[in-house]
Amino acid sequence: MPTEARAFSRRIWTWARVAGGAAILAVLVWRVGTGPLVDGLRQTTGWSLAAAFAITSLTTLCCAWRWRLVAGGLGVEMPLRTAVAAYYRSQFLNATLPGGVMGDVHRAVRHGREVGDLGRSLRAVAWERSSGFAVQIVLTVGVLFLLSWPAGSFVPPAAVTVAVLAGVVAVLLCLKGHRLASRIGRVFTSDLRDAILAPRAWPRILLASTVAVLGHAAVFLIAVRATGADLSPARLLPLALVVLTASAVPTNIAGWGPREGAAAWAFSSIGLGAPLGVTVAVVYGVLALVATLPGAVVLAVARQTRQMPLNS
Repeated sequence: MPTEARAFSRRIWTWARVAGGAAILAVLVWRVGTGPLVDGLRQTTGWSLAAAFAITSLTTLCCAWRWRLVAGGLGVEMPLRTAVAAYYRSQFLNATLPGGVMGDVHRAVRHGREVGDLGRSLRAVAWERSSGFAVQIVLTVGVLFLLSWPAGSFVPPAAVTVAVLAGVVAVLLCLKGHRLASRIGRVFTSDLRDAILAPRAWPRILLASTVAVLGHAAVFLIAVRATGADLSPARLLPLALVVLTASAVPTNIAGWGPREGAAAWAFSSIGLGAPLGVTVAVVYGVLALVATLPGAVVLAVARQTRQMPLNS
């Protein structure tokens, strides 16, 4: 495919993701009005911001450690301090730019230029995010089945999600006899073996991903408390995991869209009402954005460092 055609396709896909998030928000405003959105902004408090900031520092450390483990398995190692700073920066960009993935792309490209291997760096970020999402899916489905009452209405869509993922894996395995002799197939299996399923890597990746998911769920619970809703953690945990899983869909406007739509559906499905779900999602969005502000500091420092030789 010509370069111009590829660039045009990427632009179309980018605008399609943004349009998807805008459509979800428009439908929500049409159905529940702007009241829940305004309530979410008003009910964000100082203690909730401080708690979210502290918890996100732990989840960021875990995610950066996971990225370092995967990158090390692919031969593009980095210090943990560098990984944490880069991860904060990517989270801030994901929370402020359309699509929700531009920060990860920036993280991969910047690391690739630093180590002189863009391909491995791109694959490291892709595997790191994929492994984390896979653990999140497994945890979500497990909680939905274990806490059967609040999760009852979520089991069918969750089962569909797992079935789709299993289908993708099955297709990849079926390709073994046909295309795994190709370069892409060899790279895929090699990365999976060396970076994800290596005996020294996968338990740590699992631990880091689990702590990160539970940390994000804790921030969601804080958002619920900030709205004044009095619900038990056992009832809220399935809601949190479902909404967080939907938030990973890269069809949003700086993180907004699927999260609010999923929250409205999830809360209304168990009789709590769509307006409360939207309000909680807005509070969570504000908490998540503020918690990534160290990434803005990393960006500012990096920019200042690049400009220093020019001003000397």
